[in-house]
Amino acid sequence: MKLNTKKVKNIMKKQYQITADGKKELEAELLGLKARRGEVADKISEARDFGDLSENAEYDAAREEQGLLETRIAEIEEIVNNAEIIKATSKSTIGLGSRVELKNDKIKVEYVIVGPVEANPIEGKISNESPIGMALYGKKEGDTVTISTPKGDISYSIVSVG
Repeated sequence: MKLNTKKVKNIMKKQYQITADGKKELEAELLGLKARRGEVADKISEARDFGDLSENAEYDAAREEQGLLETRIAEIEEIVNNAEIIKATSKSTIGLGSRVELKNDKIKVEYVIVGPVEANPIEGKISNESPIGMALYGKKEGDTVTISTPKGDISYSIVSVG
């Protein structure tokens, strides 16, 4: 029996759930990283001119930078090529792509629920796989949700879902 490797690759292909904006940001980062390839190649070339490569710290640093650059390029290409664009599933129920406003006695916060690839808590993008994302998932405007944090449980009222 002959194995169809094309089918196996398609079955094993990982899908990355990201927003359209998140995909655009990754594509912009990818362009910037690819533009840096020449700069890194120049650093390697200059470092080679310093002599013995076995004791050349500049050469080692430039090669390490090249490795990190190529790894990030490959990572972004994998995500972009296998991206599944997410949109808010419902205006009433929290899911991927939902913009959620929460409040309690002390603070008011706003989050966007995204896939793990796009998560950035500093920008208010919370992964659906994070403790906050899992606690919010499937809830509706007006619900109260309790989120476990290292400092203890915190309760929030869901003010709006968009």
